[in-house]
Amino acid sequence: RWLFNHAVCTLYAFCGVLFGLCSLTSLTVLSTVCCLKVCYPAYGRCWDALSILYPHPSLLALPLGLFYGPDSPLLGKLCHRATYSYYGPEPYGTACCITWKASSREATLYILALFIFCYLLPCLLILISYSLILWTVRVSRRAVRQH
Repeated sequence: RWLFNHAVCTLYAFCGVLFGLCSLTSLTVLSTVCCLKVCYPAYGRCWDALSILYPHPSLLALPLGLFYGPDSPLLGKLCHRATYSYYGPEPYGTACCITWKASSREATLYILALFIFCYLLPCLLILISYSLILWTVRVSRRAVRQH
């Protein structure tokens, strides 16, 4: 049984989702920047202009994480009621998170949008970025061996 009231549970779950999304967004930004710098050096220089505003590319994850977060313009407007009313205690009552057993259409859309935009797309971007980096390293290593 969750020890605190529903408001604390909602805040706890919101913070858990938000920080988790910021972490994954940070990894996505870092892998994309690495891919641009290694695979496309001409385009990778565009980050040099942003280094004045953001000394480290991972700091871009904060605005992106807030944009894709549970109370964001993207997901929050997609299904407004789902962002606040579908957090609850986990089965063992030790923590709170999103109530994954969706009971309404809005909750199902929220969970689906969260999965696609905040988990699947970042993971695909990370996979593609590192695949391109590995491919570029392999091609350049072959070019060096041929000379």
